[in-house]
Amino acid sequence: MPPKLKDGDAVVAFSGKWIAWVHTVVAYAAFLGALITGLYLHYRKIVENEYYGYPDEWFPSVSSTIGDRYPERSVFQVFIAMTSGPRFALVFLWYILTARPDSKLPKFVAGIGIFRTLTCGGWTYVTSTDDHGWHDIFMISYLVATLPWTLGCIALSPKANPRALKYRKIIAGSFFGTLVPMIYFFIQHKVHKVAGAYTTYAFFEWSLILLDVGFDAVTALDFEGFELVVRDIQGTSRGKDHRVADAILEKEKDKPAGQVFGSGFSWSEAIDAAADVYNGYVFWSMLTSLGLTVWYFPLWHMGISGYEVMVMCTVSPFMLCSASFRSLIIKNVRYVHLLSLAGLLAYLVKTPELRLFSVGFGVSMSCLAWSATWYAERSQSKHLEARTLAWTIGLIASSLSKFAFYSNNPIWPIMHAENGGWNKTGFVLAVLAILISTRRTTDNRGGLEGVGGPQGSAVLAGFGLGGLFFGLHSLLSDSSTMILWVWEGYPVRGPIAANGVLTLLAMAGGVVHAIWLQEKAANWISIFWLAVGAYLLTSYSYWTGYLGAVLTAVELMSLAFPLIASGTRHGPVAFGLGFLIYNILVLAHVWVVAYAFVPGGPLLREHTDWVMTATVFFVTIGIYNVAKPKNSGKSRQRSSKFGPSRFKSYYLYALMGLELLAISISYLRFPTNDYAPYHKDEKVLTAGIWTIHFSLDNDMWSAERRIRDLIKEVEIDVIGLLETDLQRIIMGNRDTTQFLAEDLGMYVDFGPGPNKHTWGAALLSKFPILNSTHHLLPSPVGELAPAIHATLDAYGEHVDVVVFHSGQEEDPEDRRLQSEYLAKLMKESPRPLILMSYLVIKPQEGNYNTYVGEKSGMKDIDPNDWDRWCEYILYKGIKRSGYARVSRSTITDTELQVGKFIVGQPEGNDERISEDQVPKGLRFPAMLKGEGVRGHRYHVFDEPRYYS
Repeated sequence: MPPKLKDGDAVVAFSGKWIAWVHTVVAYAAFLGALITGLYLHYRKIVENEYYGYPDEWFPSVSSTIGDRYPERSVFQVFIAMTSGPRFALVFLWYILTARPDSKLPKFVAGIGIFRTLTCGGWTYVTSTDDHGWHDIFMISYLVATLPWTLGCIALSPKANPRALKYRKIIAGSFFGTLVPMIYFFIQHKVHKVAGAYTTYAFFEWSLILLDVGFDAVTALDFEGFELVVRDIQGTSRGKDHRVADAILEKEKDKPAGQVFGSGFSWSEAIDAAADVYNGYVFWSMLTSLGLTVWYFPLWHMGISGYEVMVMCTVSPFMLCSASFRSLIIKNVRYVHLLSLAGLLAYLVKTPELRLFSVGFGVSMSCLAWSATWYAERSQSKHLEARTLAWTIGLIASSLSKFAFYSNNPIWPIMHAENGGWNKTGFVLAVLAILISTRRTTDNRGGLEGVGGPQGSAVLAGFGLGGLFFGLHSLLSDSSTMILWVWEGYPVRGPIAANGVLTLLAMAGGVVHAIWLQEKAANWISIFWLAVGAYLLTSYSYWTGYLGAVLTAVELMSLAFPLIASGTRHGPVAFGLGFLIYNILVLAHVWVVAYAFVPGGPLLREHTDWVMTATVFFVTIGIYNVAKPKNSGKSRQRSSKFGPSRFKSYYLYALMGLELLAISISYLRFPTNDYAPYHKDEKVLTAGIWTIHFSLDNDMWSAERRIRDLIKEVEIDVIGLLETDLQRIIMGNRDTTQFLAEDLGMYVDFGPGPNKHTWGAALLSKFPILNSTHHLLPSPVGELAPAIHATLDAYGEHVDVVVFHSGQEEDPEDRRLQSEYLAKLMKESPRPLILMSYLVIKPQEGNYNTYVGEKSGMKDIDPNDWDRWCEYILYKGIKRSGYARVSRSTITDTELQVGKFIVGQPEGNDERISEDQVPKGLRFPAMLKGEGVRGHRYHVFDEPRYYS
């Protein structure tokens, strides 16, 4: 019976918990109703996927259940429509419950709740069958919004109801924990095509649905205190009983979550934090571009050029050892930061030498400014920690931008508008960020807070910083670097480039680890796990090796905080020495592969393990040198005083936003594996070989897009690319194959990884790669010779391809041994085989007769082509149809060679025929005849050659 009217009392009243219960029941009815209907009416159809059906797959995914067929789709849509009312009411009541005058977080969470509701309607009523693109956009948006909604609800959960908070944490942990096995089994299905994997994936997917709805069902416990319409019996929403609320908050204030999220939200402080993070992003963007612009010169000189000395521009912090100069820099650090932006404007300089000098000056000023800032705020723990947070999260932002742009940073000086650069936008944002973030820099001349002054050695502190700088740059400045360390070819048995989000999540985990554990992050347990991670990464492949990568990422990121704090206590000399040690390690990790071209190179030949050991050792002695508290009492006092506090929440929000963006990018970049060759009706396989000279063109611009355009125009189905390993500091930690494979729609095998000490070989194929093996050919004296031996599924037949780069001209014995090794490998293949290679021989002479003839069983695609020296295409057991040589323009120093083959036909003879005798589907594109396009044309013969 409704209450009587009295002074505006409600006519009808019911408990707010029923809003939550109605939402829960109707939402579950939508999904389970569609599932039951689908299983009853279309069981075999909804369990079928693109690879398998019943009985291999026996349980349907969520998407196939709710979106593919009538009437289950209608059942789902009707109940979801009924859910919308309770859903909006739930979001509104949650806002009423949590709103406080001094906090903007409830408004943010409420906005996220409304956004999730609208995007849920989007992917519900626009199915993948209707419009796959928009369905994915709505779905990704919904999933991205789930993280801030979940964390926001946990942060705002009323402390007076600990049972609800407990359930939320359990359900949220289960939700995010379920994502890991779900993604694993999706990869097993999509990449490995494992029968039954999609069924297992489906169970985890359904678990996510149940947990997602269950998380919101917990609000029933909170809404028991509401009576609609609308009377707050317990006064929870208005904080009526301040004594209870204040008592609870007093108990919670020293807990990390309470310290970070317990205060109000300020847009001005959030903007300050965003500016700091962007400054960190700019620092890492410029630092990672320095080696890349230096590399251009030894690349074209084929040895030491002299310009390598520019790597030493990072030691500028040594200048801060002068007290007067240090004071001048600290007082004017804003202008030093602004001067450093010369590194971002370097893209306007067309001359490579001057562009390098501009980048070097910018990096020098940036290292100087950041070191001065850290030192200036050495006595203000919170300020110093904020700067370090910005610097480490800036590294994540830099790595994320490369993840989004296929391993190129869009504000690098090798980028411009024509090849995908965002240089102007990056510069404008950098100026604004500097003007905002440098408002708070002060010259603190007081004592050292909390530890009673400097302890330990400045030299050891510098060693620790050097190991830290190098470890972060060499391993974490690109999300795919460590993935390629553990890559060993097909079938896929470890992470792929699109899994770079896992590296980014591990880096974020290291930052959170440091924030929450404070001094506990700098102990021997951390060093132990760092050493274990480095060992696994260096010694193992596949997921075992990548586990080492994750451990390494977490520990390096978390140790940045104590090592930088230790450096500030020993004066600027620690930072100058740190960057000097960093430079030495940079050169060492180039020497391990460039030993044939540098003085003293053989001492470090193929010793990445030494470089990794040195990195861990330097970090270890740096942690050993970290200042310790005078006594345990002061340690407890300092831990309480400088534990997680409100200012950190803004950096965590920034970190959260970056990781959500990373998850979205990973979803969009996941390979579709549905590629098709250019001329499948004629069963043509067009193969090419191209030495792309590390994807830097003659004018120091990134060349990926130009390479892509020519490969597409020549209609190449399978191509071997040489000089492709860019995963070193001096080459920018890049991976050209990511962009080419995803844009062209090709499977990719990166070849021997960065820890295999070669200049790189890669294979891209429109045909599925069934198996691939990486080889390092005999090289007792000179550079290592990499090879990829792969088996392709070409039109239902198995065809082998080999991509190979032999040693240099100066080492004839190496090249002889390599020719014998490869000839034996090709001879033993029982399948048709195509060699795409860089052989360094003259036709009909010397080792040519090992590669071609009885020893190998191989034939030259055109034995009458006398003008070759390096690139060769050989074949056996397959019909050769055509051969062409295409000029490089200004992309690289080597032409593109292309051969056409017809799968399923015998080799044929050596008779040449005219183009008019060749079916159109077997001809090379006409656009490259004559003058060609953009400097690319058929040359040497001035036209392709065709064979009967």
